[in-house]
Amino acid sequence: MAVTSSPKQASGLARPDDWQTPNLAQAFQATPRMRGSRRMRIVRRIAWNLLPPLTFVGMVALWWGAVVVFRIPAYLLPGPEAVFSRMINDAGLLWRHSEVTLIEILLGFGLTIVTAIPLGLLIALSALAKQVVYPPIMLMQLVPKIAVAPLFLVWLGFGLESKVLLTILMTFFPLLLASISGFMILDDRLLFLTKSMGASSWDTFRYLRFPAALPVIFSGIKTSATIAATAAIVAEFVGANKGLGYVLLRGTSTMDIELVFAVLMVLTIVGIAINYLVEFCEWAMTPWQRAKYN
Repeated sequence: MAVTSSPKQASGLARPDDWQTPNLAQAFQATPRMRGSRRMRIVRRIAWNLLPPLTFVGMVALWWGAVVVFRIPAYLLPGPEAVFSRMINDAGLLWRHSEVTLIEILLGFGLTIVTAIPLGLLIALSALAKQVVYPPIMLMQLVPKIAVAPLFLVWLGFGLESKVLLTILMTFFPLLLASISGFMILDDRLLFLTKSMGASSWDTFRYLRFPAALPVIFSGIKTSATIAATAAIVAEFVGANKGLGYVLLRGTSTMDIELVFAVLMVLTIVGIAINYLVEFCEWAMTPWQRAKYN
């Protein structure tokens, strides 16, 4: 049986009029879908960013519900409306003492950053520094800082210096460990590769070692930032006549529980602000990791 084929099939080519042109209506229908998906991504991103404040609102609602349902007396646990009202009424008092505590936190934490990170780099890159410098620092870390705090008052007095020094001592070691780990995180093969490609020590540090260490360093900074606020309050507990720690002690001594909770709320706001500041610095300094924030 003979098989016949058309001239088109025999030649294997088709004329231009045989091609099916795309439907323009279908092409234009894809644009609204793309716009809709873009809107959905924006809505999801906004909802995702609203989760932290909504969580805070939920915690306050649970607080209010527990006080109402279990009828907890105000001298044990005041309601959120009373605490927020006290924060507004005593805003001037809280702000004056917050300035003192913020200065202690920022000075101590700032000095920790400018000393712990370079020292971590030195210990990570120098075996001699690891054998000579690291053991005394470890011994200092083993000494209870709260037990040493009264000595700071004897040596430095009741001024700003004793609070800043205690803040440095309590925040220094976590950031130092994170810095050492970050600067040692690189595989030696990468260092050999950059050296074989003719990169100088500065180029290797600038483009390879330091960027690789930044995520680990920022994790240590976040840990130290939370400890810094606690250290400043503890230093004010030991001896101070101003600061949020002083107001907190005064409130507990007079059983002014609303004032105590107002101070705790202010400290929470300060801690959240410092944490967001550190996260913004991490976002700005690590552009290659911004995909996880989107």
